Amino acid sequence: MSHALLETDLPLPNKRQGKVRDLYDIDLPDGSPGVLIVATDRISAFDVVMGNGVPGKGVLLTRISTFWFEHFADRIDHHLIATDPDLLPGLTMSQRRDLQGRSMLCRKLDVVPIECVARGYLAGSGWKDYQRSGAVCGVALPLGLRNGDQLPETIFTPATKAVTGHDENIAFEDAAARVGEDLMLRLRQLTLDLYGAAGAYAAERGIILADTKFEFGLSPGSTEPVLVDEIFTPDSSRFWPADSWQPGSEQASFDKQYVRNYLEELVAAGRWDKTAPGPELPPDVVENTLARYREACQRLTGSVPL
Repeated sequence: MSHALLETDLPLPNKRQGKVRDLYDIDLPDGSPGVLIVATDRISAFDVVMGNGVPGKGVLLTRISTFWFEHFADRIDHHLIATDPDLLPGLTMSQRRDLQGRSMLCRKLDVVPIECVARGYLAGSGWKDYQRSGAVCGVALPLGLRNGDQLPETIFTPATKAVTGHDENIAFEDAAARVGEDLMLRLRQLTLDLYGAAGAYAAERGIILADTKFEFGLSPGSTEPVLVDEIFTPDSSRFWPADSWQPGSEQASFDKQYVRNYLEELVAAGRWDKTAPGPELPPDVVENTLARYREACQRLTGSVPL
């Protein structure tokens, strides 16, 4: 198995780190301010970064995101300008090799501090929420639904975007109070429209898109949302093989649910408590997770990066 890239150290200003991505300020080829987004091979679950990574995961995430940005380019604007690290001055050959296939040169936008989540199926934290309250993020649902059931209609569940720790699910009205009702109405419609279109595309390729989340930004002086970060990846979405979908149990998946399931076993055994630092993933969990990400990339984009 190849080496996992867990962190970058580039001679570029204002480095900051998310759970998976490293970000730097850059000047774009036209001289405008931009941001370099590097998808590392870190993997997180329950908002905690694991002790080791999944080699090549960042390249797969970048391939899938760039595919979707292009796929929906006639429907919504996105922040991606280029993916070629050779456009970045001052880097060594080794640094350029590390960035190959996993870097995005993007416009610098004002990110809306709300994560926009679309849920078409009952799963994950939504299933746990439903078992407790009969609702998901405050949205009441019919009685008698099972884990993995398709919802009567897709629901929109916004959340605050946490820099560290857990994102917090909030009501639509709370999100509107934070960023404005007109903007939230637009974000809700875009989220549901994109989810519906991508779900239909994925279904043709044998994949159920159970849920997903988006982030949006705004250009200075504009009120029209722009897609940022990542879109319809195995990190931001739940992908299930349609031919094995069977409500009433945990679904097979093409995403990091495999890692979550392993970690839940550790929690049940008293070997981890869902707080940092995250445990090291054993080789079989790493290999099986990578295989699922590669399968998702192949089915959705038609190819897998070498």
